Amino acid sequence: MSLPQVTATRFIAPLREGGSLPGIVEADDLGTYVCKFRGAGQGLNVLVAEVIVSGLADLLDLRTPRLAEIDLTEPIARYEADEEVQDLLNASLGKNLGVDFLPGSFGFDSTTEFPVEVGTKVLWLDAFTANVDRTWRNPNLLVWHGDVWAIDHGASLYFHHAWSGGVTDPQRFAEQPWSSADHVMAAYVDQLPAVADGYADLVTDAALAEITAQVPDEWLVGPVGPEELREAYRRFLRARLDGSRSWLPRRGAA
Repeated sequence: MSLPQVTATRFIAPLREGGSLPGIVEADDLGTYVCKFRGAGQGLNVLVAEVIVSGLADLLDLRTPRLAEIDLTEPIARYEADEEVQDLLNASLGKNLGVDFLPGSFGFDSTTEFPVEVGTKVLWLDAFTANVDRTWRNPNLLVWHGDVWAIDHGASLYFHHAWSGGVTDPQRFAEQPWSSADHVMAAYVDQLPAVADGYADLVTDAALAEITAQVPDEWLVGPVGPEELREAYRRFLRARLDGSRSWLPRRGAA
């Protein structure tokens, strides 16, 4: 099943908090989205990681905004006055990633109350996908209607950045340790062993196939075709699940 497809009708404003300069856009389904642009400096791999890790978050029943493909057409860029934004829009014509905008949401901080299972699920997901971008400096969590929502998964699945010369061996990723030292949910490390196997059991081969099928072909650019790259993502994630689980964070580990 593919992502819903919409067309951008208006660029509202850039979001300058991050390095990739996403923007808020309106679409022809009357929805408002945070658009992650294909022409941003991080490239298409970031969009792929967003889709795959968002799908994994859904498996864990973690709240994460719904996604859509946003088609960006030339008139959207033509009427943008900011030259930096106009250049980005012109470099991003075609399919981009839309993340449902959560109006009135606010940033997660140390005063936020949430169930313990949210902490362990976020911690496990980030360890599994090797996400390095969920610290107290940048939690990438929002609070909306009293619930915690996980956003911005693009810094996960670092292994695909090494695929320009060919798909690498998944075994290295399978055993790659991951540190929770700076993680926003590091306090939940001790609870993780009791629930980790249950979370891993949710990531079935069928689920991985469904998740990777949502990634548009034109974002899967590499040394092999889109279907081969989807299979590579499945192999890497399956290898990490089936390995020694040396990547699970432990109290006091570096």
